[in-house]
Amino acid sequence: MWRVLAVHGFGGLTLRAVAAEMGATTGLLTHYFPSKRALLKHALEVLDRRSADRPRPAAERAGEASGLVMVRATLLDILPLDAESAASNRIWVASWDVALADPELAREHAERYRRARERMAGHIAQAKELGELPLGTPTDDTAAAAQSFVLGLVVQALFAPREFPAERQIALVDEYLARVGDGGTAGE
Repeated sequence: MWRVLAVHGFGGLTLRAVAAEMGATTGLLTHYFPSKRALLKHALEVLDRRSADRPRPAAERAGEASGLVMVRATLLDILPLDAESAASNRIWVASWDVALADPELAREHAERYRRARERMAGHIAQAKELGELPLGTPTDDTAAAAQSFVLGLVVQALFAPREFPAERQIALVDEYLARVGDGGTAGE
């Protein structure tokens, strides 16, 4: 299933294509996935697990850090900074169309993004406690803005990889965090 997704995206994720990739019959596959929707739901769950389980180089380098160091590590770990993370991000972005067309899948996607914002909010709260952000910084809104920023950067990097190589993505994250850290006045 993963290879079908990587090559053909969600549009090409059919019972027939997955069965052919496995060297199995469509009938065998329908024993486990009675419909294309069931297959799509499973694919999104696998994608979520693979994303959660993949190595997090920036977070690993951050070690036991907290606050803005972890906000930065979390943002960097979302970005398409190498071929593997670019492939995963292409699949994630393609999944949005599928999820938006199905209310249950949309709710599941919304829940995934809500959990990610909660984790980000925890790092932002730590940054406030450490004095890295002003105490009046709105934690939940700052987490939502950070998530929105990084997802927008993902889309730009996927569509224009030459304009947004890894080095520029990292620099943009650093500039964004500098602006957040000083109340949005950096570079003015």
